[in-house]
Amino acid sequence: MSLPARSQGIALDLLRDMVRIRRLEERAGELYGEGKIRGFVHLYIGEEAVAVGVLHALAADDAVVATYREHGHALIKGVCMNAIMAEMYGRQEGCSRGRGGSMHLFDAAARFFGGNAIVAGGLPLTVGLALAERLQRGSRLCACFFGEGAMAEGAFHESINLAALWQLPMLFCCENNLYAMGTALDRSQSQTDLCAKASAYNVAARSVDGMDVIAVHEATCEAVEHIRAGHGPFFLECRTYRFRAHSMFDPQLYRDQDEVERWKTHGPIHTYSARLKAEGLLDEPGFLAILAQVDAEVEAAVTYAENGSLEPLEALSRDVYTPRAAP
Repeated sequence: MSLPARSQGIALDLLRDMVRIRRLEERAGELYGEGKIRGFVHLYIGEEAVAVGVLHALAADDAVVATYREHGHALIKGVCMNAIMAEMYGRQEGCSRGRGGSMHLFDAAARFFGGNAIVAGGLPLTVGLALAERLQRGSRLCACFFGEGAMAEGAFHESINLAALWQLPMLFCCENNLYAMGTALDRSQSQTDLCAKASAYNVAARSVDGMDVIAVHEATCEAVEHIRAGHGPFFLECRTYRFRAHSMFDPQLYRDQDEVERWKTHGPIHTYSARLKAEGLLDEPGFLAILAQVDAEVEAAVTYAENGSLEPLEALSRDVYTPRAAP
């Protein structure tokens, strides 16, 4: 089956952006092992089709809030790779001046309102952004990425209820990778039909193969059309899988390697590149050229971060405490 006509124009952009995420994440993992990146790091390897498919369907001025596994979302939303890498290095040239690290990327100019270290913590923030947009009679929508584990939190239910009551321009994007940290979905939630949970709040919902970037993109385009038409929020479940551990500290004792290897056969990059080759839109030299271009971008970001500087001690209290003005 050929790619949909409206997708052909961005076919290579989708591939390139998935490769950009993959190589950034692989390099971050290597640098963590070398002790150059510290703290908590959660890699997105295997889930690239979700961020790329969704974000390519949004407008540049739409707002996005993500989880702590957000390097790819920030990158595709328009945050410079140099600033992302510098942030992971803890350098003041980073997008959060080196204070947030891997889990707290932020760029107001790109309208990327953060990774969030709290499970489901980004959902009520996105409700607030969407409410502000509605009160200002704007046309922008607000998207929130979260995992299926967040749907067991009260914040999810409160947020989707308010979004439905107030008919907010909000996209709920659930990245269902089957394991909330280390607990399988069917061991933690009695209702595993995630769209049924959203539908219980009278929110339009759809489930899609999150390993297929075109399927994600097409589903998101429909969701965006629904929201911009004034029909209220939309819930999109993207069924995906992370190939790496939950975090760099995770020994992965809760799933067997055979399962991981089975999912890797559905990897979003190699299946999509094979599809493009079958459609005559890509050949092997073209794919290798994309890899070389992306690798150069990643290495330039590493150089930028390593040449960055630490925030001076006298600036550490800035934005932490503001003294009360004298009467």
